[in-house]
Amino acid sequence: MLTRHQTTSGPRWASDGFFLPAGFGLSALLDLRRDAMAELFKRLPKTEPASGEMLAPLDAWHEVWAAGVTYLRSRDARRAESAVPNVYDKVYDAARPELFFKAMGWRVVGDRGPIRIRRDSHWNVPEPELVLVINRHGEIVGYCAGNDVSSRDIEGENPLYLPQAKIYTGACALGAGICLCEPGELASLSVRLRVRRQESVLFEGETTTARMKRDLAELVSYLTQELDFPDGVLLMTGTGIVPPEDFSLQYGDVVQIQAGSALIENRVEENPS
Repeated sequence: MLTRHQTTSGPRWASDGFFLPAGFGLSALLDLRRDAMAELFKRLPKTEPASGEMLAPLDAWHEVWAAGVTYLRSRDARRAESAVPNVYDKVYDAARPELFFKAMGWRVVGDRGPIRIRRDSHWNVPEPELVLVINRHGEIVGYCAGNDVSSRDIEGENPLYLPQAKIYTGACALGAGICLCEPGELASLSVRLRVRRQESVLFEGETTTARMKRDLAELVSYLTQELDFPDGVLLMTGTGIVPPEDFSLQYGDVVQIQAGSALIENRVEENPS
C-alpha cells in the first residue's frame, strides 16, 4: 500500500510502511504503464520506517473526478430527493455516464482529517465510494476509499446546483492509502459505511461493486476520452449506500468507510469561520 505522510521536511511517500526516496511523487508512478510499476518498486530502496501524520494519498496538483448514479440505489435516492426526478432515470439508463469534477489534491482531506457539512444545507450525507487511481495512459492501477460528502437538499432543488452540493471545503476525503492492483480485482469489491454519533452506531450499510450499473473501464474511458491527465487522475465511482431520508450528518459524527482493504475515518467538524 502506498501512503503519504507529513514530515519535518514536507510530505513524503511510503510503501508498505517504509519511506520511499525523498524525491518520489505519485506523478512519477502514474507516468508508467501498469506492467512497469512492479519493476520500479523492486528498484526503489525502502529502509526507513514511515512515520508522521497520514495525508491524503495524492499530490497537491492531482485532480479528483466523480461519477454519479452508477448504482440503482443511488438512482432511486436521487429520484426521491429531486424536484426533477426523471433526470436521474435518464442518466442511469443512458450510454454516457454522469462525470463531474470533485476536487484538487490540495483540497482533499486524508484519514483522520476533518470533513465538513454546509451551513446553508439541512440534509448532508456521506457517500462511501471506491476510488480508482488511473495513470496517464488511462489504465486503472489501484484504488483507495473515498467519501463524496454531499448536500442532498441543494442538489435536489435543482440538478444545476450539483457543484455547490458537492464542491466545498471538507467535502472530499480519500485514504488511507493507495492499494495497487489489477483491474479485475475490483469487479466484486465490498464497500462499507458506518456512522457513529457519540457512543452509538447511527447508521451502517454495505454493498459491492458487482452491483454497479456501469463497468469501471467504461467510466475511465469516458473520463479520458477527450481529456488528458498527464499526472494521472483519481475517479470516485459512485455510491450504492444511501442512509434513510431522516438522516443527516451533524458536527461530531464519525464516518468510517471501507473499500476492499482501504479504510478511512473522518470526524465532521465545524466549518472555518
